[in-house]
Amino acid sequence: MTSLVYEERELLESEDFAKPQIEAGHRLHGGFDAAGKYLPPRMLHRGPALEAWTDALHARGGDLLPADSSLLAGVRVPSEAQSKLLIHEGLGQGFWNTLTITGRIEARGRVLAEMTFPEFGDAVLEDVSTLAVGHLNRGLLKAHGLDEGGEPDRGIGGHDIMWFALRDLAFGEVDYPEPEVPENIARPESALAPAAKVPDPILRTVYFLLNLLMIEFRAERGFSSTENLLRDPELFTDRRAEAERAAEIVGRIRSDEEIHVHSLRLYLGELRTLTFKTLDGGTCSGAELVDSLWSGIVHWATVEQPPLAAEQQRALLHERIARHPEAARVRREFDALEDRG
Repeated sequence: MTSLVYEERELLESEDFAKPQIEAGHRLHGGFDAAGKYLPPRMLHRGPALEAWTDALHARGGDLLPADSSLLAGVRVPSEAQSKLLIHEGLGQGFWNTLTITGRIEARGRVLAEMTFPEFGDAVLEDVSTLAVGHLNRGLLKAHGLDEGGEPDRGIGGHDIMWFALRDLAFGEVDYPEPEVPENIARPESALAPAAKVPDPILRTVYFLLNLLMIEFRAERGFSSTENLLRDPELFTDRRAEAERAAEIVGRIRSDEEIHVHSLRLYLGELRTLTFKTLDGGTCSGAELVDSLWSGIVHWATVEQPPLAAEQQRALLHERIARHPEAARVRREFDALEDRG
């Protein structure tokens, strides 16, 4: 029987790779088996542990948080078709910027490897020592953070450097200026108030995990579109082989992110089965706490935020199109290709 209790060193241990992952001159995390199959990093014990915790959750009558990236199937600017038009019209700098910004945002995820989170064992009635949520500070979130931001002290890049590597493969040397990372359109802090029955650090940690899951869902939709664009035979025609290689790297990132999505759905599924101590000396069910926060996040991410983000991107891209020699034509074609959900 697979263990349900692990030390940090075990949850950070990788398999023995037959070949390391090296792309565009960068040593990247993970590697390949003897048959050339990509193997994500830090999965020697983390993989079996996640399966065991999931099986145990099911055995207790629980389940992973019931959600997937289809939640975000709505308006998106630029749509995949709009991005293709812009690249085809020589306005590929926008796509280059997107890949660069994605890498820089991924680097921020390394903060997960450096943070200490509140212990859920102190906030609930049940023993969490054999649960995934009892291991968040014992390697699980550190592994997630290292996946995103790598191990710079060892010269090993994570998703951050993987995005830069695949960008350079697809575009080659360009003289585009470094883009600024746009500010997120954040949900108001007041959204936490309805669920404020438990200590604030615990409330914010649950909220953080839910938001992180939504970010992963948003990333999955964007990464899928990016892979499609890189594989499109009508684009990057002078660098087809390199673009295909870049698409392979996106696929590896997506494999890593599937682990993150499963992990987060597992943590939140476990939390839904627990009994939380409330500020008034009573208790509340984890399902009540998680679901009340999640419903607000989903409403923000699917109803309120998309039109704001779309308008922000639409204005930016219209400004870039205005510099095209045939701006009026490109603008008409661009607007006609908008996916309005």
